[in-house]
Amino acid sequence: MRLSSIFTAVVGLALAGASAYMARDFLEAQRAEAALAEQGAIVDVIVASRDIEFGQPIEAHMLTSISWPVDAVPAGVFNTFEELLPAQNGAPRRARRAMSQGEPILVNKVSEFGEKITITQTIGKNNRAMAISVNATTAVGGFVTPGDFVDIVLTQGGGSNLRAITILQNIRIIGVDQNANEQTDAPKVTRTVTVEVTPEQGQTLALAQSAGRLSLTLRTLEAEEDKPLESIKLSDVIQPLSPLPEDQPKPTIRVRRALNVTEEDPTIYGYSGN
Repeated sequence: MRLSSIFTAVVGLALAGASAYMARDFLEAQRAEAALAEQGAIVDVIVASRDIEFGQPIEAHMLTSISWPVDAVPAGVFNTFEELLPAQNGAPRRARRAMSQGEPILVNKVSEFGEKITITQTIGKNNRAMAISVNATTAVGGFVTPGDFVDIVLTQGGGSNLRAITILQNIRIIGVDQNANEQTDAPKVTRTVTVEVTPEQGQTLALAQSAGRLSLTLRTLEAEEDKPLESIKLSDVIQPLSPLPEDQPKPTIRVRRALNVTEEDPTIYGYSGN
């Protein structure tokens, strides 16, 4: 019993000492923070306490306040919850773009109270949004998602005249089908992508859609400066076949049109050898 009592007393003293040190450190940190606040060295900044998706209403449980050095505060922050949250029964602000946990809430990232949020809030000044038709093959197998950057390649013509050219480079994807959430990372086979372009690029894209098939090439994050690319033809990538010997009869193609049968030179269909 005596040893047990002694052990209990020692443990109690150790816990009491640890608690005293923790309390002292906490009080010193509080006093230091209060002193800095009085000197204007830090301010409260409202940040996201969880991930917030594009278009979501801003609610109190999504927010928290942290202390921030006043000399490093980003422009356009909110310092109080009252600035960011609506009055009782009032219309909320909404996220103009997706925000990550711990990210400061900035004025340009949220709407006004009750303001409608659409895809136009994600478009840069003087730019336009334009949709193009794609499929699993032309949209990188569905791996293109909102927020990615792509090059757009036009393929047109037929036979030996088939050619491809990169018409636009470093183009941002705004939406995939009706999804504009840049936090989406799951591949999805889509039929339409919406891209952000300048008015001049929009004209180019409109003509290209009518002229042939458009394909997207997904860019790496480390892509270097873009350079103009020359168009290439099918003949540039396919090695031509050896010509037939002069004494060997040239092949012909028999074409039937209704009741008429004609023989034609196969070279007009892109055939140039055996």
